[in-house]
Amino acid sequence: FAKIYTPIVIGLAILLALLPPIISGEYNFRLWVFRALSFLVVSCPCAFVISVPLSFFSGIGAASKAGVLIKGGNYLEALAKVDTVVFDKTGTLTKGVFNVQKVVVHNKNIDENEFIYYVASAESGSNHPISKSIQKYYNKEIDSSSINSIKEISGKGIEATINNKKVLVGNEKLVNLPKDISVTDVGTILYVEIDNVFSGYIVISDEIKEDAKRAIKELKNIGIKKNIMLTGDLDKVAKKVGEDLELDETYSNLLPQDKVSKFEEIIKNKKSKDSVIFVGDGINDAPVLARADVGIAMGAMGSDAAIEAADVVIMTDEPSKIVTAIKSSKKTMKIAMQNMALAFGIKVIALIL
Repeated sequence: FAKIYTPIVIGLAILLALLPPIISGEYNFRLWVFRALSFLVVSCPCAFVISVPLSFFSGIGAASKAGVLIKGGNYLEALAKVDTVVFDKTGTLTKGVFNVQKVVVHNKNIDENEFIYYVASAESGSNHPISKSIQKYYNKEIDSSSINSIKEISGKGIEATINNKKVLVGNEKLVNLPKDISVTDVGTILYVEIDNVFSGYIVISDEIKEDAKRAIKELKNIGIKKNIMLTGDLDKVAKKVGEDLELDETYSNLLPQDKVSKFEEIIKNKKSKDSVIFVGDGINDAPVLARADVGIAMGAMGSDAAIEAADVVIMTDEPSKIVTAIKSSKKTMKIAMQNMALAFGIKVIALIL
């Protein structure tokens, strides 16, 4: 604003000091220099400098009162221009509270208790909600001395050595599935391989948050054109969540780097003036949160990395608070524009006088 406004006002002041006395032929420079200086005093943008930041402070304050922490006025402004909202699934649209629904053992050399023991031991080093659900199901103390090593493989699962046996727990990208195995269960499937032998699988399901459906509906009502979900889960799980929530697009089987690539693609296709939000909660979401025009993190369940990378933090983990944030930003921008119009209008009148 200053780059445009200041040169114009100074230029007009110089013209006001020089042209009228020359054109009139009176050469009364004292009067017109005085008027030019008065013009500069009146044109000083005090009303802009005071009213616009105060509008933003009020907007940020109102949002924080509703449990939405916005880290700056530039993010509040970007929220008012949102066209597309991209969601992570687990912990964002769903509760992130997993429960074991089914245990299927294929290895005849081990029983279910031993099978769960190996899986729970492999998952004992992780704080992921899926790992916690396995620990809860096993419901026994794990002997850490039997665990030789645990290594997390990003986007695939866990590789561990337990009692000198190699244990793989993860998705089909990590475990070699026999051709005769066909899993029709809907949910997160953990495949298990013990000593290079496919040993079975566990079906774990997550619940959709109560207000997630309402949030998607309200986002559409306030003019959001696209609601998209990016997840590392299987196609059938993503498809079911997408259908239940009436999302516009769902992308599944994504590794953390795939999420970034897909998000880059979404950003590339947006209109230049519109903003794209990403909403997530996990450590894997941090790169996408940082890349988004506005990154929103779930504050209660979200990882420290996600909260640090985000521009907005929702303290209650409710997706409907995204609607609150967008409404606050639009109202704030409306008030800021009204203040600018009033300030500018009064200045124009004063300058003409």
